Amino acid sequence: MIPAALEDVTRVLADVFSVDPRQLRPDSSPDTIESWDSVQHLNMIIALEQEFGVRFAPEEIEEAFSVQAIAELIQGKQRREE
Repeated sequence: MIPAALEDVTRVLADVFSVDPRQLRPDSSPDTIESWDSVQHLNMIIALEQEFGVRFAPEEIEEAFSVQAIAELIQGKQRREE
C-alpha cells in the first residue's frame, strides 16, 4: 500500500463524513464512524469517483467498507489504467 493513496482516501472520507482526518485509521469502517450510513456511503463513492477519476462496479461498492479496502480498490483501478 502506498501511504500517499491512504492519505488521499483518508482526506476524502474525512470530508464526506465530516470528521477530523486524524480520527481515521486504515481499519476505520461504518462500525467506527458514526456518520457512515448508507446515504453517506453513496456520497463517499461519488466523491471518490470524482477525486480519483475511477468508476466502482456494484460489487466493489459493497466491498468498500474500510479505509484500507477503499485505498486498495482505488490503487488497483489506477494500476489497470496505466
